[in-house]
Amino acid sequence: MFSHVTVGSNDLERAAHFYDAVLAPLGLKQRLVTPDGGPPALCWISGQASLPRFYVYKPRDGQPATVGNGSMVAFLALSREAVTAAWAAGLANGGSDEGAAGERPHYGAGYFGTYLRDPDGNKIHIVHRSDLQPHAGSSQNQEIVA
Repeated sequence: MFSHVTVGSNDLERAAHFYDAVLAPLGLKQRLVTPDGGPPALCWISGQASLPRFYVYKPRDGQPATVGNGSMVAFLALSREAVTAAWAAGLANGGSDEGAAGERPHYGAGYFGTYLRDPDGNKIHIVHRSDLQPHAGSSQNQEIVA
């Protein structure tokens, strides 16, 4: 569905430290960004998949990165334990709590999630959806990323 999602940062080193820690429990790894004339950037992918990608960029216009009011990126986790591990890693690496890891039955049966702000204030959500997980053996099961 998505090619990529991007958030801005004023400090890519700090963002790398945060997102490396938060995204590792979700199976996402940082990949090299080939310079293309644009601003400095970081990128995370799932395994050997080329898409979708999650980027953190310094703003192209040279102005400070700001938080989008009402904006949020949600990452899919394969287990409740991965949600909790990502939340703890985020807090330990400069993030702030916007809602501890736990069940959110008002969103649906099997909905387990957490909300964090990265060090730049971007809001992220990490969720495990046992109600919507692909069936074992399905080809979709190989590429579960947000």
